[in-house]
Amino acid sequence: MARRKRTSPVLEKAVRRMAGMTSIDPNLDVGNGLTLPSFSTLIETMRTRENAYNSALSNLDKLYRELLETERDLGDMAEHMLLGVATKYGKSSVEYGMAGGVPKNQRRKGLRGESTTSVAAQPPFIATANGNGSATSTTNGRTATTTA
Repeated sequence: MARRKRTSPVLEKAVRRMAGMTSIDPNLDVGNGLTLPSFSTLIETMRTRENAYNSALSNLDKLYRELLETERDLGDMAEHMLLGVATKYGKSSVEYGMAGGVPKNQRRKGLRGESTTSVAAQPPFIATANGNGSATSTTNGRTATTTA
């Protein structure tokens, strides 16, 4: 997403004021160095700086897009390089590990989605009396209520 360019409400207001003051007198001087030519110069300076700022934002957006593209290319090449090492030396080789891969013989065993918690680590059967003649039991996270 491109960065939002800046517009100056102060600049727009100053341009409108200058247009009105120019209709009074193109060489208006109200004293203390406040003249229409100096006002016009400051307006142009502001306009130039705003344009430079907005151009810099556009250049920054372009550089960012180029950076992301290069990063994608680098990731793809790094993956291809690792696959090349795997093809040349094998996925169980020391070289594959040196290149950043996890050798086949060092990977964890087990199916995907399978919990690493063993059955022995689960809580045992728990029974409690409710005081109203019924009992609640819990086994492996399931609750059952029995009435006496």
